[in-house]
Amino acid sequence: MQRVLEFLKGAGTYYLATVEGDQPRVRPFGTINEFEGKLYIQTGKVKNVSKQLHANPKAEICAFKDGEWLRVAGTFVEDDRMEAREAMLEAYPDLKAMYSADDGNTEVFYIKDATATFSSFTKEPEVVNF
Repeated sequence: MQRVLEFLKGAGTYYLATVEGDQPRVRPFGTINEFEGKLYIQTGKVKNVSKQLHANPKAEICAFKDGEWLRVAGTFVEDDRMEAREAMLEAYPDLKAMYSADDGNTEVFYIKDATATFSSFTKEPEVVNF
């Protein structure tokens, strides 16, 4: 999992794909954090991405960096603990201008049963499960 975290942080921006009904939805994200041995993302409960993850928690992340790309598929599980939200905001202090851990909007999800696939045009894909 550490390699996945480092790749996503190094990429800076990754793309999160969810489903809304029968329509795929993809958008850029930048928050990725390790907390208690799990990989977390952050969003706001008022956003469509939150509603989509609650309706269908299976989602996928994709990022590209230095000629290699990473796809992480799994089940995104909300962690409603204050400590999890605080950890994310401490990792990304710029978010504190828009979010706070107790605002009723800040939401964090960890990735459960994740399959990460590192790929490039020059070598065979490498799969990591966590």
